[in-house]
Amino acid sequence: MRLQFTGISFLLALTFYCPAFAQRSAAEYFEDGNTKAGTGDFNGAMQAYTTVISMSPDHAPSYFNRGLAKANLKDYRGAMGDYDKAIELNPKEALYYQSRGVSKSLQEDFRSAIDDYSKSIELNPEEPKTYYNRGVSYAKLKNHRNALIDLDHALALNPDELAALYARGNCKQDLQEYAGSLADFTRVIELSPKRTGAYAGRGLAKLELGDYQGAAADFTRAIELSPNDSEYYNNRGLAKTKQEDYQGAIIDFDKTIQLDPENYNAYYGRGFARGKLNDPRGAIADLSRSIEVKNAYTGDPKKNAYTGKINKEKLDELRDQVQINVKIDNLTNERAEAYYVRAIAKSRVGELKGAMSDLTTAVELNPTYSNAYFSRAMIRSASGDQMGAVLDFTSSIKLRSDYPEAYYLRGIVKNSLGEINDGCLDLSKAGELGYQQAYKVIGAYCN
Repeated sequence: MRLQFTGISFLLALTFYCPAFAQRSAAEYFEDGNTKAGTGDFNGAMQAYTTVISMSPDHAPSYFNRGLAKANLKDYRGAMGDYDKAIELNPKEALYYQSRGVSKSLQEDFRSAIDDYSKSIELNPEEPKTYYNRGVSYAKLKNHRNALIDLDHALALNPDELAALYARGNCKQDLQEYAGSLADFTRVIELSPKRTGAYAGRGLAKLELGDYQGAAADFTRAIELSPNDSEYYNNRGLAKTKQEDYQGAIIDFDKTIQLDPENYNAYYGRGFARGKLNDPRGAIADLSRSIEVKNAYTGDPKKNAYTGKINKEKLDELRDQVQINVKIDNLTNERAEAYYVRAIAKSRVGELKGAMSDLTTAVELNPTYSNAYFSRAMIRSASGDQMGAVLDFTSSIKLRSDYPEAYYLRGIVKNSLGEINDGCLDLSKAGELGYQQAYKVIGAYCN
């Protein structure tokens, strides 16, 4: 959102307690600030508003405009301090809340930003930009349904707003609503024929809808507009692969790798194409690269980097507080249940290797054994294999979507690995499912 300055006359506010000269001087400083802001001199504008505030400490518009000046200088924390004061002096101005929300969004504090946008909407429900901003914040939190509701509302108020159309197209794509996504990107292209991202987005929608020729054409147009974006070549290579044009696909994957030597998707696509063209050695080499490049799930699990807010010691403490409640299940012919219960017994006496072996056998005999994946994840985490733990917690959740402890533990493990946003979303889901301990961790490590 482009930050807008507002000029608000406050002569009347000063007449109550200021002499005439000060009244004129303050007005002049205020207008001088607006003029400087309008020409991009935000430092000068800030100084002018500061002078007004020194003369009239209760003048909310000057705090607000100074906040805007600071925001344009990328001092978002300083801007928020001024917005706070403006809101304290005038809590009924919707624009103040919206602008504070923008500064919070730019600091990736999306949850708190949503609160401000909601208050702004409460005060002025007819401003489309506020719905747009709140929708984008929801999308950043992967709450795509709420994002879509807000973006629909923004477009109902302003049907041809490019940013909202583009954001809604991306949101629909995340929700796998590809036909709707295609329509939104098409409208963006009609309104702005050189919007590169719209061609790329529409190309992805066409890929999912099976229009591979149309997808390739859209990626070609995106490449014409932005010839150094490796991802456009990679996606066109994928479209050509779908059309069985493997030679053409290899040319695009070659270009992708030239621009981005660590694009493992391109190695994967090129390896697949080489296999189809009877070049098995070339395929093996490329597919090996696709596995090796930037893959956090290979190598020594004990070298997992604890880069998040939760360190290794805290992770161990929080994980070990979770109790595994073993219930007796009927023994099936494969006897996976016996392996599972024996694994729990072994883990309790410190035989972690034996427990791991039994749990692996249990899931091999019964691939839908959610509790076995969960327990194996616990042991992997305790052994330092956090990436393996994430994979097993994920398998457990796929098999049982209402498993609060699995969301909770996956959340703290992800947080410890630096995936803080995803980890906090898992913790939120655990709390939603009734695991109250999650909210203590959210309060300490997510805000």
